[in-house]
Amino acid sequence: MALYVDADACPVKQEAERVATRHGLTMYLVSNGGLRPSQNPLVQVVIVSEGADEADKWIAERCGAGDVVVTSDIPLAAKCVEAGARVLRHNGEAFTAANIGQQLAMRDLMADLRAANPLGAGGGGKAFSKADRSRFLDALEREIRAASRT
Repeated sequence: MALYVDADACPVKQEAERVATRHGLTMYLVSNGGLRPSQNPLVQVVIVSEGADEADKWIAERCGAGDVVVTSDIPLAAKCVEAGARVLRHNGEAFTAANIGQQLAMRDLMADLRAANPLGAGGGGKAFSKADRSRFLDALEREIRAASRT
C-alpha cells in the first residue's frame, strides 16, 4: 500500500505527508520538478522528465489495488480507478468507478465549450478553502483505512 500524489500544483502535500506518516505509508510526490526533498524517510520525491503528462504516466504505471492516489487530473484518475486504486481530488471528492465516466464526459464538454467561445470569460475556479483542506484530510484518512482493509 502506498500513497501517490500528483504533486504539480497540489495544495495538500503537507497534509498528505502527515496522514501517510501517521499510517507508516510510503508516499510518492511525483512532479516535473520544483519540489524540495523531504527529510521524512517515508516520502519519496520523484522528478520525472519534462513533458506533458509524464508525472501522470509514472503514477498510472505503478498504482494498483490497495493504493491511494491524490490528483485533480481526471484522465489520470480514470486510469488509477481502472487499476483498482482509491483516488481523491485535493478537496476530498472521490473518483470512483461509479462517477469517473461522468467526470470524463463533463471534462470533455467543458473543453468543447471553451473551444467554441475563445473570447469567453477566462478560467480559474473557486479558491481552495480551509473547508476543502479539512474535507481532504477526512477523506484521505477514510480512504487509507478502507484500503488497508482490502
